[in-house]
Amino acid sequence: MMTQTRYKTAFTLYPYKKVEAQSRIDHHPVVIVGGGPIGLGTALDLGKRGTPVLVLDDHEGPGRGSKAICFSKRALDICHRLGAAAPMVEKGVVWNVGRVFYDDGQIFEFNLLPEDGHRHPAFINLQQPYFEQFLFEAIEEAQKAGAPIEIRGGNAVTNIATHDIYTRIDIDTPDGPYQLDADWLIACDGAKSPIRTMLGLDFEGRVFEDNFLIADVKMKADFPTERWFWFEPPFAEAQSALLHKQPDDIWRIDFQLGWEIDREKELDPDNIRARVDAMLSSQSGEIPDYELDWTSIYTFQCRRMKEFRHGRVLFAGDSAHQVSPFGARGANSGMQDAENLAWKLHYVLTGQAPEALLDSYSTERVYGADENILNSTRATDFLTPKSDMSKIFRNAVLDLARDHAFARAFVNSGRLSVPCVYDGFPHFGEDELDGPTVTRPGSACTDAPVKNGFLLDNLGSDFTLLALGGAAPDPLEIEGITVKTLHIATPSAGLTTRYLGDASKAVYLIRPDQHVVARWPYFDAGKIATALRRALGKD
Repeated sequence: MMTQTRYKTAFTLYPYKKVEAQSRIDHHPVVIVGGGPIGLGTALDLGKRGTPVLVLDDHEGPGRGSKAICFSKRALDICHRLGAAAPMVEKGVVWNVGRVFYDDGQIFEFNLLPEDGHRHPAFINLQQPYFEQFLFEAIEEAQKAGAPIEIRGGNAVTNIATHDIYTRIDIDTPDGPYQLDADWLIACDGAKSPIRTMLGLDFEGRVFEDNFLIADVKMKADFPTERWFWFEPPFAEAQSALLHKQPDDIWRIDFQLGWEIDREKELDPDNIRARVDAMLSSQSGEIPDYELDWTSIYTFQCRRMKEFRHGRVLFAGDSAHQVSPFGARGANSGMQDAENLAWKLHYVLTGQAPEALLDSYSTERVYGADENILNSTRATDFLTPKSDMSKIFRNAVLDLARDHAFARAFVNSGRLSVPCVYDGFPHFGEDELDGPTVTRPGSACTDAPVKNGFLLDNLGSDFTLLALGGAAPDPLEIEGITVKTLHIATPSAGLTTRYLGDASKAVYLIRPDQHVVARWPYFDAGKIATALRRALGKD
């Protein structure tokens, strides 16, 4: 009998359909459990590379409520490579500017992307169900082009049994249970991951003693499309508050409530309306007509698994790590998990890389999770001082920040998500260029204008040799891999600033996830081959 649904869906994307394979035990190269943004993103990346992948989800579409709303430039760059970003940006609310308030006055503002020459903005605000919908639509387009991706909604995983070279999966459906086998199982099944529980694994980290009320409010308002954050707002009994605009005239409002609260009382619509009324009237002098679209209370958690690879089971997204929502690091970090894992698993399955390469997925993304947890923990400690003296110092910083720029660097309302840089990790190579820091080995390629659009459009999803200035390098085939060559004889000003610096020419080796492996001031086939073998885990 089908297990009970855990939540209401916003809309149906992949309705349950009985398949003939439910009458036998089929074998699949890759099975992904969880059809959220990370599961769909990983499936799309694998499928477009030609790797057969099956997605199992116990529901038929995304859960109701906006949930994650802030998607970073890096996440959009990843989605663009997968063919999903354009409708996201078109639907989303674009923003680069944020404002920070203390009590009844603004203390400063910031711009997250003051330079031009990028396809995507610093952030868009887009409700998570739409983000999932656009990924799903990109999957449908990829399927039409032959990508071997299958999604089965209404398929709940009830048990797994791991073996040396495969995992047996038990699944429940409206038509009864069945089983299948997977060479590799990717758990993208959320913060309460049933797969993690089935393997007897747990998180390490902190649960913060605080609660935040989310209210998605539908209304017409003239507030600018910016991130507004208040410390000790004068309009509500809350320690902090946040206001963001979303598509469809939905506004996200967060209130920090403290630890010892009556959850039932705080979720009473009348009490929520009292808080929202006070906020809105303080900004406009009146209360516009609005309706509560979705409300919830959440508790901070900054935790991760010790390792993200357990034999032939790999964890990604919230199933592997959790952070507080301030800083927009949850889904954005999960999309970086997806891009890191997909190409490595594809190369392992095609025999072009050893299985040990997948250990680097865990090593690199554990580092990314720790970076996010550190930033989220610092933000949470600044938001919620743990003693009277801590609060005095915090408020002194806020007072100083009104008039002194040096103090603004210490104000932490959530350090917003940036791409992870794998400095010094073993699968990256030489840095002989002495070029710009932003494009050093380990970094995600930053975008820049080129003649036919933008650089990232031309890099694609393969190993690429980016040659700037000088003569075009000779074609390369290394370890059976044809390295794509992108030669730009006359780099744009943006490319020069971000990739050359003071150098007249440069050669970059770039991974399939568009991270810089190594860079040199000249072409050397032997050094490039060594760096590529290192990136594949063969050195």
